[in-house]
Amino acid sequence: MSGSRDFVAMRQRAVEALIDEGILRHANVIAAMMKVPREEFLPPEARSQAYVDSPISIGFGQTTSALHMTAMFCEYGELKLGQRVLEVGGGCGYMSAVYAEIVASIVEPKDRWGHVWSAEIIPELAEVGKKNIERLGFSERVTFECKDASGGFEGEGQFDVIIVTSAAPTVPSALIKQLNVEGTLVIPVGEPQIYQELLRIKRKFDGTLSHESLGGVAFVPMRGKYGWAK
Repeated sequence: MSGSRDFVAMRQRAVEALIDEGILRHANVIAAMMKVPREEFLPPEARSQAYVDSPISIGFGQTTSALHMTAMFCEYGELKLGQRVLEVGGGCGYMSAVYAEIVASIVEPKDRWGHVWSAEIIPELAEVGKKNIERLGFSERVTFECKDASGGFEGEGQFDVIIVTSAAPTVPSALIKQLNVEGTLVIPVGEPQIYQELLRIKRKFDGTLSHESLGGVAFVPMRGKYGWAK
């Protein structure tokens, strides 16, 4: 029991630090990050590091993003209740759960819920992520599948927000096509292992696109049809 209380206290301190740094700004994002237990999504040997603000290895050559990047994806994506969200690169499922807490909060009636579709291309990691989502009670709000979604999530229509958690060579046009009117795509673009740029692309009401640079980042390379490795 004391270990559980320790994680809650560490989570609170980590979230408060992100608020103090001006990274976390909106109440819905703060509440989600305060609630979702990051430690439960990590390999046992990494759980003690759950609230260190850095990327953490989740096996298979992959990492789950640093806490500040999770917060930034939520804030830059402008996530809100009722949205349809696509996550390209679901990993261990932690970020999928945070998004779900925002767009499909259980304190709201189900008819107001949005939904998260999360795709992980590495089969072994997808199995881990899917089990985490199911074990922690998020499967009603998150569809977690093993598939290549570098070109979108076939059969699921348009999305209000698309978040990509690996660095693409260029912005895949297929992802742009799955953006709803007034939808937002947040994606890192650039060479593996060197400087990458985090971009926010919005589809305006008239169908045109706006592009905004959010600064330099470092992500693992995207895999799949539109990635660096097929």
